[in-house]
Amino acid sequence: MASDDLEPRVEALEEQVRDLTARVRATEHDAAAARVLAGGADRDVGEIRGELRDFRQATATSFNATRQDFVDLRDQLDRGFAEIRGKLDAAAAGQQQIVDLIYTVIDKPTS
Repeated sequence: MASDDLEPRVEALEEQVRDLTARVRATEHDAAAARVLAGGADRDVGEIRGELRDFRQATATSFNATRQDFVDLRDQLDRGFAEIRGKLDAAAAGQQQIVDLIYTVIDKPTS
């Protein structure tokens, strides 16, 4: 190996070491930034999960309340229809009495 060839080679190696050092520092900086972003994303995901859980619970509560409202409405309708049915039956019985009285008058012999 010639001594005149050694100095440019050492300078080239030193230049490569400086470049690699700069690249390592940049990579470390990028990795730190990625960790910060990942931490923020992790917090965001946690918040979204909480919001979805709250939304799911509120939706289920709302559906249960709506279902109970329908049950109550059906019970009221059933009672109302039963009441109307009773009144219609009473009216039909009254009309039947009127019909029976009319037939009694029609069938009665005149004296």
